[in-house]
Amino acid sequence: MIGGMETTGGAERRRRAWRGAARVLGPVPETIGERLARLAEGAGEAAGRITDFYGDGVVAEVEEKVAELLGTEAAAFFPTGTMAQQAALRCWAGRTGNEVVAHHPLAHPEVHEDDALRALTRLRTVRPTTEPRLPSAEEVRAVPEPFGTLMVELPLRDAGFALPSWEELTATVEAARERDAVVHFDGARLWECAPHFGRTLPEVAGLADSVYVSFYKSLRGMSGAALAGPAAFVEEAVVWRHRYGGQVFQQWPAALDALAGLRDELPRLPGYVAHAKVVARALDTALAEAGEPWFRVHPYPPHTHQFQVWLPYPAELLTEAAVRQAERTGTALFRTWSAPGAAPGVAMSEVTVSGPGHLGWTPEVVREAVGDFLALVRDLAG
Repeated sequence: MIGGMETTGGAERRRRAWRGAARVLGPVPETIGERLARLAEGAGEAAGRITDFYGDGVVAEVEEKVAELLGTEAAAFFPTGTMAQQAALRCWAGRTGNEVVAHHPLAHPEVHEDDALRALTRLRTVRPTTEPRLPSAEEVRAVPEPFGTLMVELPLRDAGFALPSWEELTATVEAARERDAVVHFDGARLWECAPHFGRTLPEVAGLADSVYVSFYKSLRGMSGAALAGPAAFVEEAVVWRHRYGGQVFQQWPAALDALAGLRDELPRLPGYVAHAKVVARALDTALAEAGEPWFRVHPYPPHTHQFQVWLPYPAELLTEAAVRQAERTGTALFRTWSAPGAAPGVAMSEVTVSGPGHLGWTPEVVREAVGDFLALVRDLAG
């Protein structure tokens, strides 16, 4: 209960509200029927091919396409990114003879994998920095013990989808090389990083010894990931994929979706990244004009097509306001809010600028949506 009003329905209510809204910022939840129809539509001529058998056929086609796009010798399809990175870090530990992984405390294996890195691989980790950004070259050089692998998440999602500059990234990689370490990129969202760096995907991926990419975070796929790098390394990782239970009998739905995403959604990402700056600027202006005493749009401007918005209210209250705005006005500006380690009464929402209607979020539309949202927030807050 918030402000004397019941807040019921949970995740299902939120999904209904977003689906029913006429204007939604970011992806819209789909029904199973809609998802199946999109899968069939995106299959194209591949729909007439035989299904894969333990990773051949269309799965192998995805692997070849990823290696081509990233400029690597080979790539392997994995059912999840967690499994792909477990395999990658395990392989590099064996090859370097060093079981220490240097990465950020906000990195995905540290925050979102239930301590799998230590529980399953027995690898140890060190933290070059605890600042809410990727480590600098100086911090990598200053790590007090040897490490075999430097893992860099591009972008660092839990720090606001943050990226370094190209010069900072190349210097950090070089510092790891000076320490005789290999470099692995957690590139779940690597696809949208190229505009920020002003470089091609092969140039970005070429800085690392191995790269993991996701097919569902930015490319609208249903699941799946790929691990790319030297052919001998990928071949070894495939052995670990089998050991981890990732040698799935048929993966053609996920593989078809991945191909459709690489074909259709990947070329749209630069446009999303560009318009995210427009939306972020409009949000910042509208929140200031509305007289909010404190707020943050972070990073500002955004480094990719995703960024954070922070407001000084409880997360539950802000989520309820977001749902009510979708239900009452037909506009879904924000999704869920959370308080990831913040002070009490401060919450954050991740904003994604994507989809066919993203250009409809003009500064005027954002300003109106912010006003409606804050009116609901203030009403709930009493």
